[in-house]
Amino acid sequence: MAPPDPAMGPITLSISGTSATLIARLTEALASNDPGATLMRALGLLDLAIKAKRDGKRLAFVDPATGASSEVAW
Repeated sequence: MAPPDPAMGPITLSISGTSATLIARLTEALASNDPGATLMRALGLLDLAIKAKRDGKRLAFVDPATGASSEVAW
């Protein structure tokens, strides 16, 4: 299936109940009322991780207090 043209506007997407619950929880944690924006942010992070892996880099979270890092898992 070809990806939708971003110029076409909103699309309908079927997702599992588990995915819907996760998006709702993340939307609430962001103090937002826009699940679409939450999903876009999450997909942006996934895109960044994929690009980093493809380029031989790592994407990690760093604890500024200790300097300890945790690599994003695949």
